[in-house]
Amino acid sequence: MDTQTSAQVGTNSKSLNPIQLRDQLEQLARGAGINQWDLGASCSTDTSVQVDRGEAKQMKGAQRSAITVRVWNGDGLVGVTSTSDLSGPGLAKALEGARDASAFGNADETPAFSPLATAPLATLEQPIHQPQSILDLLATLKDAERQLLDRHQAIGTVPYNGLAQRSSERLYLNSDGACRHQQLTTASIYLYARAEETGRKPRSGGAVRLAYGASDLDIAGCIDEAAERTISHLDYAPIDTGHYTCVFSPEAFLDLVGAFSSLFNARAILDGVSLSSRESLGQQLAAPFLSIHDNGLNPGNVGASAFDGEGTPTKPLALLEGGVIQHFLHSEATARAFGVSPTGHAGMGSKVSVGPDWFEISATPGSDGGQQGLNHLGEGSPLVLIESLSALHAGVKASQGSFSLPFDGWLIQNGQRRSIEAATVAGDIRTLLKGLVGFEGAAKVTPDGLCPHVWVDGLSITGEA
Repeated sequence: MDTQTSAQVGTNSKSLNPIQLRDQLEQLARGAGINQWDLGASCSTDTSVQVDRGEAKQMKGAQRSAITVRVWNGDGLVGVTSTSDLSGPGLAKALEGARDASAFGNADETPAFSPLATAPLATLEQPIHQPQSILDLLATLKDAERQLLDRHQAIGTVPYNGLAQRSSERLYLNSDGACRHQQLTTASIYLYARAEETGRKPRSGGAVRLAYGASDLDIAGCIDEAAERTISHLDYAPIDTGHYTCVFSPEAFLDLVGAFSSLFNARAILDGVSLSSRESLGQQLAAPFLSIHDNGLNPGNVGASAFDGEGTPTKPLALLEGGVIQHFLHSEATARAFGVSPTGHAGMGSKVSVGPDWFEISATPGSDGGQQGLNHLGEGSPLVLIESLSALHAGVKASQGSFSLPFDGWLIQNGQRRSIEAATVAGDIRTLLKGLVGFEGAAKVTPDGLCPHVWVDGLSITGEA
């Protein structure tokens, strides 16, 4: 297949033949009098297991297909049909349904083909793994649960756990000759332990690991992290309400940035639900040493996609440099409205969604990463280390910039670290980004991105009443 129109991943034979499928669609479209169409498809085979104290709790296998067909009529209006049938009759029915639906298309939402849908794609190093049997997955997870339970006498259960593997394929085809195809295998394990001591509240902690295949999962590391986090929260105490210097773990800070990603989302800007506007480009949003890039092609991003829902290649994109907004995330339609090129962050539909891939948060080149600010923090002052945030779906008001989120973490004072019983961190994302003090330590690869520990001064912490 032409390397300019396909993602070359793995060496196994593909169950979907994109060229044959495109030829079939062209023939069916001509027969139905359709001149412009495209198709996006995602197909996967999933296997997963869960356990409960050494016994199988759930064993699942599933095959899923999600296919979207769009058709443009002579007036430029778009009709959309969803199906799970890639057979000839199924595709013919989908094309005809989308053609009929186009008569009712929204004249204010008229997506077009991405001008980059046939541009060259990056080559991704994503090895294809053969799936393990479900019984092998079960045995592996049982052993992981047993090892985690043995780490401390207070750990009584691992109530949330799972080991899963997936084989998937993605397609994008259109009547202008675009032919995208990607094959991928992924695996994941998560372990979330619960510990309880007499007269004390239950405490929990967990960890997750991703890989291209179940045999590559860092299960020992997942057990170690879940045990360490759980045990470290056994000795807890309340925290006084007040303003504290806070240190966000990489996972927590990435969750917070992700919750406010509408700051960089051109679709949200056009819809009037973003804190940013067209005029925000070039404006100072954050501390001058902060850089945020969206880079779905980072080698640490297990499950990276070579192209988006419109066939636009995935590529690195600078969102912030030196705290200044440099770019927004775009689909074809939003890019056309802004007079720029699509960035490879689109979904698919009559009104195309836009979303981030994988964040890289780092110090701006040439800056000290805020080290001067860190050096000026008063020694001996109490410090809150925020390990993880909860309830982001309810505690974040993205269009207003405010957040109030329960968290797990520790109070560090006079060299001593003690788990916080229960508390909430609150603030405004714009104030927080401008109030960053600095970065500490090497950047860590997480499932959501790359980030070091991030120091922020003067955040409001509310302890349990």
